[in-house]
Amino acid sequence: MDTATPAVTVALHDGEAVVASSGQVDARRHGELLLPAVDRVLAEAGLKLDAVTGVVVGVGPGPYTGLRVGLVTAAAFSSALGVPVHGLCTLDGLAYASGIEEPFAVATDARRKEVYWARYADSRTRVTDAAVDRPADIAEALAGLPVVGAGARLYPGAFPDARDPEHQSAAALAALAAERLAAGDGGAGSGGFLDPLPMYLRRPDAQVPKNYKVVTPK
Repeated sequence: MDTATPAVTVALHDGEAVVASSGQVDARRHGELLLPAVDRVLAEAGLKLDAVTGVVVGVGPGPYTGLRVGLVTAAAFSSALGVPVHGLCTLDGLAYASGIEEPFAVATDARRKEVYWARYADSRTRVTDAAVDRPADIAEALAGLPVVGAGARLYPGAFPDARDPEHQSAAALAALAAERLAAGDGGAGSGGFLDPLPMYLRRPDAQVPKNYKVVTPK
């Protein structure tokens, strides 16, 4: 599952292929859409939740509110079912789904006129850490490269060679995870799995006001 972008996306994978998947694009309803999507995917596959043997979750980068919905849900399933949670960079899922086998980049909408982005050698190999920047500030560094994702669509002046997919797919994320598990690759870093913790890259919008007056009883 992944809720780090406006796409609320869930898939079920049996280790060899995607059995069922669901995806809805709604940046404001992650909490409302995720669990019904899980129910739909399980119903389509004719399975109950207790058939799940592991959870894969996109850890971002992404905005605070949406991102934590998927991570908290993944943690809850892990605790209830006694199964492991494998974290993957959300950008890696988009890269894998692109199928591009030459250098390219992935860029998603980070709001505030910025993008979350990373560079890739091919669809399976990220060569930079995920970062957040203004499109104009990285346009020269990515000049001549295809750019996958909604960030490329939003800023065509900076990223003229926009490629699909625009939105995240849990089916691609699950397929990537299954491939890495089959290869015995469970380590941290771009070649393996990440801890299922949020990758924010910047401070949340909600903060304690400056000069906050603490009132204590006398």
